[in-house]
Amino acid sequence: MEAPKRIIIAEDATIVREGLRMILSANTDYLIVAEAENGLEAVRLAREKNPDMLLMDLSMPRMNGMDAIREIKKENPNVRILVLTVHKSDEFISAALDAGAEGYVLKDACRTELMLAVKSVLEGKNYISPGITENIIQGYLGSQTARPRTLAESLTHREREILKLIAEGNKSKQIGELLCISVKTVEKHRENIMQKLGLHNIPSLTSFAIENGLVVRS
Repeated sequence: MEAPKRIIIAEDATIVREGLRMILSANTDYLIVAEAENGLEAVRLAREKNPDMLLMDLSMPRMNGMDAIREIKKENPNVRILVLTVHKSDEFISAALDAGAEGYVLKDACRTELMLAVKSVLEGKNYISPGITENIIQGYLGSQTARPRTLAESLTHREREILKLIAEGNKSKQIGELLCISVKTVEKHRENIMQKLGLHNIPSLTSFAIENGLVVRS
């Protein structure tokens, strides 16, 4: 008998996470090996647990799902990632697929669709929610014209991490501890971020992070 597929759920909302665990655990083909409440925890657990798949939200604290996908895929290209999110825009869809996700499902999906998506991704297929319009899919798959980079895209991965943590109210010392870097390095990154974005204080950095989807407005 084949061993059950090992799955990590990465979702910051406790009630959603519990619901997903109940749905997936009802199928004996799947085993929930861990749950993550933020992106940094998802990266750590993916490294420790070596799962077959992560079910990943995009809007999470400390590290957003998009950056977590990149980190996880860099460390283990074979792990499958299914995004489960409220975001329907082509910007989020294309970014998630570019980061390495194999599937993209909307949170208004029914149980049947979710289980189909999980099964498809674990079988090595790609899955895109039918709730995403055809023109968005075609725009991602068929566009041949390069678009100019946005200001947010001009930031490095580390700079996006630090900007997100700043916008969530963390001080330099806290950020350094979370990312295992010195306070001096954090402050240097902050200077570079401000210079790239043309911003000069923490409130303006926070507003920019919210407007560009790096943090969720509370």
